[in-house]
Formats: sequence, structure tokens, C-alpha cells
Amino acid sequence: MPNALDMLAGNLLVPTILFFVLGLLAALIRSDLSIPEGAARFMSLYLLLSIGFKGGHSLADHGLKPDLFAAIGVGVLLSFAIPFIAFALLRIMTQLDRTNAAAVAAHYGSVSIVTFVAATSLLDLRGIASDGYMVAVAAAMEVPAILSGLWIAHRVAGQGKSGSVPMRELLANGSILLLLGAFAIGFVTQDKGMKMIAPFVVTPFTGILCLFLLDMGLSAGRSLLKNRHLLTPGLFGFGVVMPLTGGLMGCAAGHLIGLQPGSLFLLTVLAASASYIAVPAAMRIALPQAQPGVYLTLSLGVTFPFNITFGLPLYLTLAGM
Repeated sequence: MPNALDMLAGNLLVPTILFFVLGLLAALIRSDLSIPEGAARFMSLYLLLSIGFKGGHSLADHGLKPDLFAAIGVGVLLSFAIPFIAFALLRIMTQLDRTNAAAVAAHYGSVSIVTFVAATSLLDLRGIASDGYMVAVAAAMEVPAILSGLWIAHRVAGQGKSGSVPMRELLANGSILLLLGAFAIGFVTQDKGMKMIAPFVVTPFTGILCLFLLDMGLSAGRSLLKNRHLLTPGLFGFGVVMPLTGGLMGCAAGHLIGLQPGSLFLLTVLAASASYIAVPAAMRIALPQAQPGVYLTLSLGVTFPFNITFGLPLYLTLAGM
């Protein structure tokens, strides 16, 4: 146990996590610190391009082997299943009506790409290898949870817009499109492409991620301050319990298919994270009667800070054990 606690503390004290904490604290004390919107947009595009390209390059070295398809299959199953667990917990722990509970549940089967990027950076800082195809797993886990959440809303809650799920909007999501596009380019161009743009996608990556997470800390802290009246003890508790539950499910599933520690950690992170970009956009279209203040505050204001500060070190320790 002392060794595990030392490892946990060591994984917490890294620049990326500490810059997020700095941004969170700055927001909570109402500092005027801010990152220009254009700069924040550039950083998000850079991080998606970089992680996608490096993942595609790594997959080119790895090859299209059965473990790739096993990991994607497990990721999709987790994304479908987790919203049902989340919905059950919400009905037990909170007073949310069924419609809002269904909307919140969808966020917890989908993924936070920023949390995933921070997790890959943590692996790099620790010198732990992972499989490049985990980028494809992250992309595959975006949509299934939305379908589960809408199924719950329609069949259990009896709510939601009639008609089809807005698949075109989901598949055209800019973040996923850039991530998968960069992944494909990295896969096609292989070592030649990596040699050409390595000074851009490798060397500055950690520094830009630190600035980006500083901005995300500011956003999360301000969201908490603005919507703190919505956070009942039960909702706040759910925002911490659910990522731990999803993370344990992801870790167990990764063990079953024999993932190595680095990839096991990334699958655990993906199962533990909550979307605050793709799923809110889908919920606004397909489930307009749900309250954005509830599901955005939980995913961005509670679960995201928990995962970045405490979750990542905990999941890395769990995967290593």
C-alpha cells in the first residue's frame, strides 16, 4: 500500500495536472487570468491533430492485428452499457426526473477527448508505452453512448424528439473529424510523415497541453461558480462515483482482452470520462427539454476536474497494479 500511495502521489505531481489545478484555483478566487478564445481554439485543434497523427503512425508500426478490433469492440460495448449504469445510479442518488437523468447518463458513456489527451501525455512523461490504435477506440466510443441515452429517454422516460438520431451532426463533429483524419494521415504517411512534422507534433506538445489545461481549469471553475446552485450533494456525489465506476468497468474489460498497462490505462480513462462537447450538442438537438445547466455542470464542472486532478493518477496506479 505505501508503494501504491507513493506512485499515486508521483503521478499527481506532473506539470499538466498542476496547470489545470492552477486554472481551477484562479477561477475559484475570481482572478482575471484568461486565455484568448482564438488561442484556446488553436490549442484544441493542435492537440487533436497531434494525438491523432501520432496514433496513426503508431498503428502503422503495429499493423491491423486482432487486438485492435478486440479493443474497439470492447470500447463500443462499454460506451453502450455505461449509460444504463449511470441512469440507475442517478435514480438512486439524485432527485433528477427521468428525462434529465437520461441526458446526464449519455454523457458518461461517451468520452472526453481532452482527458484522453492528458492521459497520453501522462504516459509519455512516465515513459510508458501504449498502442496507437487507442485513438481509434476513443473515436469509436463517442456515438454509442448517445444512442443509449436517447433510447433511455424514449423508452424509459417517454421523452425526446420524434424522428431519427442526428447522426449526420454527430459524425460531422469537428473534433472527431480532425482526430480521425489526422489518425488516417499518420497511418498512411508512416515514418516519412512523422519525420517531416515531428518538430511540430512532438516537441511542443506538452507545453501547449499545459496552457490548454490551464484554460480548461478556468472554464471548469467558472462553470462551478455559475451553476453551483444546481449541485445537490447527490448530484455532486454522482459526478465522482460514476467515473470511478466506469473506470473499474474499463479496467476489468481491458484485463479480459489482455491489454498492456499503457493501453489498459487509456481504456480505463475513456470509460471513466464524460463528454462535454459532442454529447451536449446532441442533447440540445434530440432532447431539448433536458437542462444543459445540469449535465454540463456535472460533466465539465465536477467529473472533468476530478478526473484530471485525482482520477488520472488513480487510474494509472490501478493499471500498473
